[in-house]
Formats: sequence, structure tokens, C-alpha cells
Amino acid sequence: MTNVLLIGAGGREHALAWKLKRSPSIGRLFAAPGNPGIAEEAEIAALDIADGAAVVAFCRQNAVDFVVVGPEKPLVDGLVDELLAAGIAAFGPSAAAARLEGSKAFTKALCDVKSIPTARYARFDDLAAARAYVERQGAPIVVKADGLAAGKGVTVAASVDEALAALEDCLAEPGSSVVVEECLEGPEASLFCLCDGRTAIAFGTAEDHKRAFDGDKGPNTGGMGAYSPSGLMDEALVERAMAEIVRPTLEGMAEAGTPFKGVLYAGLMLTVEGPKLIEYNVRFGDPECQVLMMRLEDDILPILMATASGGLADVSPRWRDEAAVTVVMASPGYPGAHRRGTVIAALPPESDTVKVFHAGTTLEGDVLTATGGRVLNVSAIGTDVGKAADAAYEAVAQVDWPEAMWRTDIAHRAR
Repeated sequence: MTNVLLIGAGGREHALAWKLKRSPSIGRLFAAPGNPGIAEEAEIAALDIADGAAVVAFCRQNAVDFVVVGPEKPLVDGLVDELLAAGIAAFGPSAAAARLEGSKAFTKALCDVKSIPTARYARFDDLAAARAYVERQGAPIVVKADGLAAGKGVTVAASVDEALAALEDCLAEPGSSVVVEECLEGPEASLFCLCDGRTAIAFGTAEDHKRAFDGDKGPNTGGMGAYSPSGLMDEALVERAMAEIVRPTLEGMAEAGTPFKGVLYAGLMLTVEGPKLIEYNVRFGDPECQVLMMRLEDDILPILMATASGGLADVSPRWRDEAAVTVVMASPGYPGAHRRGTVIAALPPESDTVKVFHAGTTLEGDVLTATGGRVLNVSAIGTDVGKAADAAYEAVAQVDWPEAMWRTDIAHRAR
């Protein structure tokens, strides 16, 4: 039996905890910092996950065999490096490899070296130079903060003025930099891959909804819902993306002496010229992880361990034929200033096909309260995307939380 520590506190980590707990080979499952939903699956550890030495000490004291790191910040900060140096196996990339998410400029430079199809771009740390470039290029144009931004550091500017305002935001802090890209046209899709340093395997497709409001309008968010599989990516298109984008990335990272191990989440634009890379994340998406875990037929633990140990060549994940949909319920005002502390009086009954994953929740005594922006991930399985969406919205209607906001059109592109 394998004792596991799961790092993270969001809906993604609740989905991973739920799936890990059902592994026949799981021993004790710990989670830090966790949330009330994760606490139903794992033992919550009072642990500062930003303190690598404390995480290592906890693992040694509790005979933890394997650590699964969910969020991007501990990966970029080097938690996996500290664990491996202490002889503790871990799922996730090194800090050097996590630059694929931690620095958009780093990824763009790798695309140049390996001829990976992506948008034309320029990088700036000087506001005047960036402004001049945007004014020459015109709009629409894309402005991206170079570092981590919790999925919200991207502005698809419809006007030059909007782009200039985004530049000022991105370059407000000393030492910051920005990537300015051409605005690619086409539908977006997400391809998830597992990489063990040498081998990359496809690990499901999904589509998410970044905009806050129905009709894909409003500000960007961390994600207001998702569905899987993507109706846009058949096997041939997945293989093309693997051959032209993912495998060259893996080769480039190995050639640089920073082999990539973990999840490589490729955000793709499906242009008339073929798939192009928008950006990489180095962890499961949130809420895409929720729909993937709902659909994954296999035991997740040996797959994650094979990823960490270099054994993916023999792994071929199996997926349920059904589709999955997740609807995010958020606090009023999200993604801007939002209310905290509102009471969630009741959740829908769960079944084999419906599951509510917690994100920004807290228990105050016996009372469940909303303390984050994205709070609940109401997820459902159905024979197709439309039926899965119907089931998810039926469950949303049973949540007793009057203050909640959510989109009513998740998965509209696939209906």
C-alpha cells in the first residue's frame, strides 16, 4: 500500500483526492491544506506547503511514499526538487521544467528553437517600447503577463486602448515583463499529456469557459466550467498536436538538461493552418481536472507513479465512453472583489454520475461557507455532452446557496 500526500486546496485537488481514495493500492491519503470536500477523502495535514523543509519533515514522520503536487505555484517554487533531494518520490516537474508555465517568454523561446507552431510575439520589460509595438501592430492583439497569474493574466484586447491599459497593469511592478502576441483565430481546445522526461502520452481532451458570463462575455476568470471530451479534437488532430507541439517540447526540455515530468496541459488554437500552441500549464487544469477524473476509468495512482518514475511507455489510459461536464458556482462579484462568508445550506445528493467538488469553501462549526471566488464545481456524467450538462444543471438547481453566480450555458459549443 502506498501512502500519499496531496498538495493543494482547490476543486482540482478535491477531484484528485476523490480519485486517489478509490485506488486499490492507496494506504493513508493526506492532504495539505485541503478543504471541507477533500477532508471527506483524506486526512488534512496542518502544513505550510510553501515551506519545503516542513513538507519533507511531514513525509518522513508519516511514512509518505509519494507526493502529488496539484497547484502551479509550489511547482514553480521548486517543491518537487526539495522532495526528490530528500529521496521522496513526487508527481510534478522540477522548478526548471515548470518554467513552461512560470514564464511565457521561456516557452516562446523554446517554440522558436524547436519550430513549434505558435503565435508571433515580442517580449518587453519596458513600457514605452511595448506601447510603441502595440500601436504599430494594432488590434486585436493579446497581452500576457510573463509570470504566474492564476489563469487570469491574459488580455485579448479588441482595441489598442485596451491593450495599452493591459500593458500598464502587467508592467506596473519593477522587474516584470510582458509577452505581446498576434491574436490567433479559431476555436480553442485543451490537450492534456503526461510526460515522464522521455515519453509523452495523451491524457484526455477538454474545453473550458474562461469568460465570466453567458455567451463567453465578460472578464477572464480561472474557469467557469468545462466539458470532456472536446468535440473539436479527433484522434488524428490529437496525434498531430502531439507530433508538432508536445513531443518537440519534451525533446527541447531534455536537450536543455531540464527534462519535463508531470502534466503538460497544452492550450491550443485550432487555426486553418493547424493546431498552434497558445500556452502551457504544468499541472492539471481547474476545472478541466474535474471532468477528466470523472471520465477516467483506470486507477489514477499507478499512472501518476509511472509518470514520476519514467514508466509511461507501458501506460495506455482507458476512458469512459460518456461525457462529463462541470459547472462552476462562484461568489457574487467574481472575478473581481467578491463577497465572502455566505452560507451554503445544502448540496445535492451525490451518485455514481453526479459529484460536487469543493473549491473555495470553509466549515465554520457545522456551517459550510463560501470563502473563495470559485466555490463549488458541480460535475456530472452523461451519455453525451448535452445530457451531462443537463444533469449538472439539475444538480446546480439543488444547491441551496442564494448568493451564488454561475453561467447557464456551459458546454453550449457542444450541444
